[in-house]
Amino acid sequence: MNILVLHGPNLNLLGEREPEVYGRETLAGVNAAIRKEARMLGLSVKIFQKNGEGQLIDILHRHRKWADGVVFNPGAYTHYSYALRDAVASIRKPTVEVHLSDIKKRENWRRVSVIEPVCVAQIRGRGIKGYLDALRLLKGL
Repeated sequence: MNILVLHGPNLNLLGEREPEVYGRETLAGVNAAIRKEARMLGLSVKIFQKNGEGQLIDILHRHRKWADGVVFNPGAYTHYSYALRDAVASIRKPTVEVHLSDIKKRENWRRVSVIEPVCVAQIRGRGIKGYLDALRLLKGL
């Protein structure tokens, strides 16, 4: 099973950016944990981080025939990017939306996800474990 993992804007600054909210683990550490869990589950993964909305859409489009599922942390695009919502819907792959923090317990503007309705699940507030939970969830589908 092939899983595409996408990290959205500012996730390249993990470990530096608001560690009290997002944790002290770097993106390299998150990706290493994802790769380790994927190996244990017998999954193949491709992992990308992009800050640009169009770049994320291009990756979804480019890998739509390879991927059996998607793990996606859209970052701030979660709250307003109908273009990313449409891209997730258009590739017709089970997608799990992941957030390191619990967006439902943060600022009002962060509590709404326009992407959630086109995903099979949303995992939030579990830190790095949310990505691993998403891999297991997709494997179980």
